Amino acid sequence: MSAKTRSEHDLIGRLDVPQEAYYGVHTVRASLNFPISGVSIGLYTHLVVALAAVKEAAATTNRDLGLLDGTRTDAIVAACREIRAGKLHDQFIVDVVQGGAGTSTNMNANEVIANRALELMGAERGQYELLHPLDHVNLGQSTNDVYPTALRVGLHRAAEDLLVAMAGLRRSIEAKAEEFAGYLKMGRTQLQDAVPMTLGQEFRTFAVMMSEDEQRLREAMDLIREVNLGGTAIGTGLNSHVDYARLACGHLAEISGVRVVPAGDLIEATQDVGGLVQLHSVLKRIAVKLSKVANDLRLLSSGPRAGLGEIQLPAVQAGSSIMPGKVNPVIPEVVNQVAYSVVGNDVTVTMAAESGQLQLNAFEPVMARALFSSLGELRSACKVLAERCVDGITADPVALQTSVEWSIGLVTALVPYLGYKTSTEVAQQAMATGSSVVDVVREKGLMSEAELADVLGSPRLLTAPGHQAKPYQP
Repeated sequence: MSAKTRSEHDLIGRLDVPQEAYYGVHTVRASLNFPISGVSIGLYTHLVVALAAVKEAAATTNRDLGLLDGTRTDAIVAACREIRAGKLHDQFIVDVVQGGAGTSTNMNANEVIANRALELMGAERGQYELLHPLDHVNLGQSTNDVYPTALRVGLHRAAEDLLVAMAGLRRSIEAKAEEFAGYLKMGRTQLQDAVPMTLGQEFRTFAVMMSEDEQRLREAMDLIREVNLGGTAIGTGLNSHVDYARLACGHLAEISGVRVVPAGDLIEATQDVGGLVQLHSVLKRIAVKLSKVANDLRLLSSGPRAGLGEIQLPAVQAGSSIMPGKVNPVIPEVVNQVAYSVVGNDVTVTMAAESGQLQLNAFEPVMARALFSSLGELRSACKVLAERCVDGITADPVALQTSVEWSIGLVTALVPYLGYKTSTEVAQQAMATGSSVVDVVREKGLMSEAELADVLGSPRLLTAPGHQAKPYQP
């Protein structure tokens, strides 16, 4: 921007604003007060677009109620639509972490919209006597209903993006489950041999976990569609028309595509952030599940020769500056780290929610940062895990078969025929001698070859209910 400035004033006094800026004095003062995270709200696209949608809905409602003339309404609506289309986001410069319950964010939006609207009216930026950021753009509103409403609309859109990424990951995993359906392997509990299963079953479990969390996220999204728009300062609706809340929510639903509805009690909705707590608790759940999947992928692919080595992850980069040929599970590792970040964000949301006092929670800005961060990182993690890891996973049939043949856990399938005591003795001898379970059974003459083939010869019978064994008779 050029060095030219214009002078604007607020209740604190006068301040120079860059002549080319669409923001004004309130925004400049906020940018000086809150050099906190170094991340401006302009980088949170969903939030900025939602703010513009709320302001467009407000202007349209005020026109419908006869409170705002057509010329000003048209200019405000046009400016909002430009912002919703991606323009002027660089003018939203206040730090996402700010005091004031989001007032600086609301002021930033009011000023950018007002100055662009003034341009569209053929006036100069800063000619607020023609169209004012507060008297016209903010008409019938307060930060305390605008910011929470925009936040929830923006979060809903970000959650929709996450759902798309989760569904993509689930489909990738489902494809691998189908591909690996015929590979028999040993299941493990507490990192010890358990009973046989298929590699397909193992991957199918991951897909079911994703599917369940998609549903939980949809349920959490339902809660944040209830907004306090029209409640103004504390939910009483002071300075707004009696029909404003109903009409504004209707326009906002149409403009944003998010089916928002007015809260049943606007005073309660203005101070309560339970929906945000619920939303992030689901994000934590998703993160924990993703991290579990990443851990399993790292374990199953460990080696390649001194670990389990049952699957191979695609090699995406060299793994070491000192060990030639080493390839690390870097994609699952980054997913793990996203999960740790999300869990930390959940603590932030929890503490900020608990700290609200009386009729308003002043800490939604830090909740906004935590929520948008978690939603964005989880979305990216799902996409990367699917495209850079899961899609390229291959199985090692030899390692899988060997793990079954040499596992002590195979003896569990013989308990209905031999009894627990004899089966335990078989397991102990196999461990002591380094023999397989089958070899020990043969050596002791406990079962015929036909009986062994009947019990152990069918992967389906080893991995599902339905094998009809005679009750063991000691």
